[in-house]
Amino acid sequence: MPKPLLNPTWQTLLSDYVTAIAWFPDGARLAACSAAGEVVVFDARTGTSMMLQGEQGASVDAIAVSADGQFLATGGQDGAVSIWQVAAETPTLVSKLENSRVWVDCLQWHPHRPELGVGLGRYAQVWDAAAQAVVTTLNFEASSVLDLAWHPSGDALLLAGNQSVKTWRREAWDDDPLIRETGGASGAIAISPDGQYLASGNNDRTLLVWAWDNPYPWQMQGFPGKVRQLAWSTVTAQGDAPLLASASAEGVVVWAKAEGEAEGWTASVLDLHSGTVRVIAFQPQSKLLASASEDGWVCLWQNATQAAQILEGAADGFSTLAWSPQGKYLAAGGCGGEVVVWGQVLAGKGFG
Repeated sequence: MPKPLLNPTWQTLLSDYVTAIAWFPDGARLAACSAAGEVVVFDARTGTSMMLQGEQGASVDAIAVSADGQFLATGGQDGAVSIWQVAAETPTLVSKLENSRVWVDCLQWHPHRPELGVGLGRYAQVWDAAAQAVVTTLNFEASSVLDLAWHPSGDALLLAGNQSVKTWRREAWDDDPLIRETGGASGAIAISPDGQYLASGNNDRTLLVWAWDNPYPWQMQGFPGKVRQLAWSTVTAQGDAPLLASASAEGVVVWAKAEGEAEGWTASVLDLHSGTVRVIAFQPQSKLLASASEDGWVCLWQNATQAAQILEGAADGFSTLAWSPQGKYLAAGGCGGEVVVWGQVLAGKGFG
């Protein structure tokens, strides 16, 4: 194994399974939530923590920080969406949106505005945190919303669920959505950072990829189970398309677009994990891919092709991970409540 790419920075423990991690835009802080309902903000360098919410008896399953770093949102088992103003030294809970009989497990901020998209059972809402008002309510109809994503331009919000991915345009919320059919249920969607490609990981063991303006997808098959996680690289590869990584069961497959416009995608299998891969993520501005698994390993894959380092620190397995926006730190959560942060190895330099 080559010399380490990341070194341990700090580690701490929450009281239960870490469900999600979100970084602040400047990379100086990160937030984590747990199956016990905790919401904690950490200093990225030191691990110094501030508890926003203690144990609740209901899990918090989704967490996100707004693009301007002003707001932190969480959702979970009790259906409530909590929004804190976090720009000041002392965070303040500014909104708590109660939603009975739903489990909130997907939410995402608009890429430029303080607008939060939230899946609420068979529909989704967009909430303006600054105005503290509902912008729109979108009815998915066919099933519960299983995932959602804003287009990187901010011009559209996509909802995924049974049989389809639906796209609403932000300037015309009341218009009928564009529907892309998926066959089975779409449980994970991801849009490439350049906005040119949409990927849908499906419960029928298929992966669909659309060019943004083309209604006809490429279909990838033969996965060992449902395609549960997707990640795009932020840098382009051959054919001027970014790499796409997909996780199914214990395996990770990396897809590269062939150079010809009419040609498909070639697959590289990354086969090292012995437990279900929970989360995959590319380091920003890099082709370094991280994969976190229930086997207790976080694997770093250089150029998304070969194992460069194995990180440990969660004996019962890892549940989530996230790179800091600048790529200097990698944070991971464990099934036993571990929060572990590694920092980039820079020979002869500090982190700056």
